[in-house]
Amino acid sequence: MRFDSSIFVLPFFSTLVSAWYPPTLQGYNLVWYDQFEGNSGTSPNTGWWNIINRKLNVNNELETYSSSTRTVQVSGGYTLQLVPWRQQNGNGDWISGRIESTYTFTPAPGKKTVAQAEIRFGSNPTNTKAGIWPAFWMLGNELRTGGSWPACGELDILETVNGDLRGYGTLHCGTFPGGPCNEPTGKGGSTLIPNQDWHTWRIEWDRTSGDWWTSKITWYMDGVKFHEISGQSLNDWTAFDKISNKPLFFILNVAVGGDWPGYPNANTKDGYGSMMEVGYVAHYVSN
Repeated sequence: MRFDSSIFVLPFFSTLVSAWYPPTLQGYNLVWYDQFEGNSGTSPNTGWWNIINRKLNVNNELETYSSSTRTVQVSGGYTLQLVPWRQQNGNGDWISGRIESTYTFTPAPGKKTVAQAEIRFGSNPTNTKAGIWPAFWMLGNELRTGGSWPACGELDILETVNGDLRGYGTLHCGTFPGGPCNEPTGKGGSTLIPNQDWHTWRIEWDRTSGDWWTSKITWYMDGVKFHEISGQSLNDWTAFDKISNKPLFFILNVAVGGDWPGYPNANTKDGYGSMMEVGYVAHYVSN
């Protein structure tokens, strides 16, 4: 019988969490969420998520995204696991997981809107994660209907690269190169991550002023603000409108290699120890 490491590793991860449910946020209503129910080793709800099954050829990344449950699976413990694997073909190829929500929402005018997820990283030592690039982010839905990047708007709620315990939150917008978001760099901030364990990543739109100029978008880790952009600081109505007044969708993925992180090396480990695990994804709107 062929040895498959997932047979032995998966039960360890699937028993760590009994059940996730998005927390109650005082003053907010929970509008939509996924807590990734299902039996161990099955796919997430394909009515709610598109499971990407192709090479996207972006950012000079190495991975081909696979819809296999080896790369995208529900743990059986109310979590989602996105797992990168080095292909044993001698070509340096990788497969990994990426899902995109069918659900979309527009930040509510006159209210505060929150998008939030609970995330941890696999337990491989951080110095064995060169080239590993997990992310929780959003794109403007117009990209699905003929729009272009970065004009559609992109909100990176969490990215981290190479095992570094620093989380990045970034806005991409406008035109490429340059534009109001200084593409391809974007307008970003970052925060130290205490460890690879569970942390809450949140982005909040505040449209309570009724004025785009004073409206703002704020990034948080574990309730602590680490980045903020207002209409005034962006100083571009069209770009701000795309990411605060138009439909957006969620993306969860683990990329491998690319312009930002660079590439895996001989010490880079694959598998569950290099995964991104997600307890829930949730959308809230203030009362």
